[in-house]
Amino acid sequence: MKIQALVLSLAFAAFNTLAADAPANFPKTSDEMAALVTDFTKNAEVLKDPKKFVPFVAFLTEPGFLFSMGNQMLEPGKWAEMTNSIINPASYSAWMPLATDPAVYMKWMAAGMDGNFYTALTSQLTDPTKLVRWMMAPTDPKVLELLMKTVNPAVYLKWATAPADPRVVQTGMAPMNPNLYMGWMGTGMNPASYGNTWQGFTAYPYPAQAAMPMQAPSAWPVMLPGGVAPPPAAPVAPMPR
Repeated sequence: MKIQALVLSLAFAAFNTLAADAPANFPKTSDEMAALVTDFTKNAEVLKDPKKFVPFVAFLTEPGFLFSMGNQMLEPGKWAEMTNSIINPASYSAWMPLATDPAVYMKWMAAGMDGNFYTALTSQLTDPTKLVRWMMAPTDPKVLELLMKTVNPAVYLKWATAPADPRVVQTGMAPMNPNLYMGWMGTGMNPASYGNTWQGFTAYPYPAQAAMPMQAPSAWPVMLPGGVAPPPAAPVAPMPR
């Protein structure tokens, strides 16, 4: 029992250590995490950095996250926002570094050699308090609220009037906007879209060279056959007055 308690203590300590390394602007609640997951211009961040992936898994394995996602998926406007984020050129620059940025691979390689990373992930599946929360989820008032929304006429009224929602209209008009395609073209040609490693390729790496002085064509040397330069012309005597 003492060994088991020690192992659990070390697991939770490792998780707290890695979770503390998450940035300050990382989602703090299940609703914020659900909003991040449905935003394709930002959700790739949790896959680029192992320090963000660990707290992401912590939210993902909580029953509260399932309730938050269910509530958002019942809103037609949320589907429009998610679709709009997919066709946004920023989604390209957010996801491409996963395949093209060597810095991302280096971070995951370092995490793969860190035992605390595996311990933190394992602790999410073996946390006794989390397992209790899943067992007690059917008695959670949020579950009853989510189930009651499926029989709420107001929810179906929102879906019936979804075409008049400004978010839905914006998403439908986006493919007709020429600036959208110009944005995709510019994002695809921008080296920064493929990771921070490639941003330096946009700057010329060499200092500017001094320009060579220009000379009149008459001052250029003229070579005769045989490699001998012609003798200088004799001075011309001044004309008598």
